Order: sequence, then structure tokens, then C-alpha cells
Amino acid sequence: MRKSSKTTLPFMLIALPGVVYLIINNYIPMFGIFLAFKDYKYSKGIFGSDWCGLKNFKFLFATDDALIMTRNTILYNLVFIVLGTVVAIFIAILMCELGERMRVKIFQSCLLLPNLLSWVVIGIIGFAFLSADTGFINNTILRTMGKESVSWYMQPNVWPLILVLVFLWKNAGYQSIIYMASISGFDKSIYEAASIDGASKLKQIFSITLPMLVPTITILTLMAVGRIFFSDFGLFYQVPQDSGALYAVTQTIDTYVYRGLMQSNNVGMAAAAGFYQSVIGFVLVVAANAVVKKINPENALF
Repeated sequence: MRKSSKTTLPFMLIALPGVVYLIINNYIPMFGIFLAFKDYKYSKGIFGSDWCGLKNFKFLFATDDALIMTRNTILYNLVFIVLGTVVAIFIAILMCELGERMRVKIFQSCLLLPNLLSWVVIGIIGFAFLSADTGFINNTILRTMGKESVSWYMQPNVWPLILVLVFLWKNAGYQSIIYMASISGFDKSIYEAASIDGASKLKQIFSITLPMLVPTITILTLMAVGRIFFSDFGLFYQVPQDSGALYAVTQTIDTYVYRGLMQSNNVGMAAAAGFYQSVIGFVLVVAANAVVKKINPENALF
């Protein structure tokens, strides 16, 4: 028993910072869920404020924007899950096929760099490209082609594409790390046997690599489905520069709640939105896992 504890102690110490972070950031705030059912007043405090039932939840559904923000949140996340997975796997396979460790480290560092930038910085970079007066696209590309400048922050039709591209640019390199780790752990003798049998690299990828990645893809997809009602606030708020003309394609549940909170200072409404998103996310994870478990129990999350 003592020998076992000595063996596991280093691993427990390594996991300790992450566990403490999860407790502080994810579990302790759960005690504030009851704020979603209270008419919170700063003068009365958390426990002294009056109960208001489901009044705070009406804020999310009683507005004309409810359908728009829900639609945007779900559709964007579906695109992010699908395209993000495809691009991350593509990058991971390319990295594993480079062979030389130095080249892999250089390319991997370049791909990880965007993920280290905050959305505020990325919003400024985007403005440098898209500004109507001083933007690179208008002043350099369109002017060279003899075309008129475009007010990008007044053109809702192009922003779904812009947001998807910015998301992939920032996150694809980071997401590929897990797939690279999985591919690196595959038995190399399988590839050697396939090569001896005459299988090309492309054939090996589709017949060996991708089928063996299915469990990893399934788990990461199930985890992503749980946050399908959450949006990346910085992407939808900082990158479009909070332009009112773009609300039809950039308004999500998170940005809507933030703007409502800034205007009305209603803490109970923000708590209700978080509670609603968490419950729906939990239901979706359980439902998606049940479907996966029915199709292939080995790939299920639980």
C-alpha cells in the first residue's frame, strides 16, 4: 500500500493544479445557480433577494431575437465542430508525415501561435485588414484591381465566412495536437505491413489512420456537442467590432446576454442564461452518447 502511494504521488501532484482549477472555476460557481430564480438586488445581497420563479428565463425567449441568436449559436457551432475536426485531422496527418522533427516543431509552433493571441488582438488584426478607410484589403487588393472600397463591417452576408475562417485559423492548430498524439501512438508495424503489401500513403491514411482515429474523434465530438449552446464570446463580439449592422449573423446567446447585462445590469438574467445553456448541453451530451453507444458501444464516452 505504501509502495503504491509512493508511485502515484508524483502523478497526483502533477494533476493537483488542474483539479484545483476545476474546483474553483467549474464547481464552486455552481452554488450560484439559484440566482437564476431570484430577482437579484445588490442592496439585499444574494440570500436576501426575492425569489422570482422563471421570470429571468423569459428574457431569453420573450424577444424577437430569441430565434436568431439560438439559430446562430447552433449553426455556427455545428460548422465549427465539423470543419474544425476535418481541418485538425488534416493538419495532424500532415505533421506526422513530415518525418523530420525540426520541421515538425517549426510548423507546429507557427500553427499554435494564433491560439496564444487574445480575441482583442485578433479583432485589431481583423480591423487592420477590413477597415473601410485604412484596411489592407480595400487599400491594397481592391484598389489594385480597380474596384471600390467595401464597408466590410456593414456587410452581413460575408461575415459567416469570415468568422469560420478566423475560428479555423486560431483553433485548428491547437485542436490538431490531440490527433497528432493519437497518431503517434499507433503501432508502426501496421503501416510497415501495409507498405509491404503495396498500400500507398493515401491508402494507409484512409484504411488505417482514419479508422483508428474514430474513438478520439467520437470523444472530442461528444465533448464539443455539450457546448453547442455556448459560443466563443470573443469571436462574435471582438472580431465584428460589435457592429450593430452585423447582429443578424453575429448575435449569439452569449453576446445577447452580455449586451443585456450591460444595459439592464440584471445578474439573475445572466445566471438564467448560463443555467439554460448548461442543462441543454448536458441533455445533448447524454443523447449523443446514447446514439453512439447504440451504434458502437466501444466508442461511447460513458
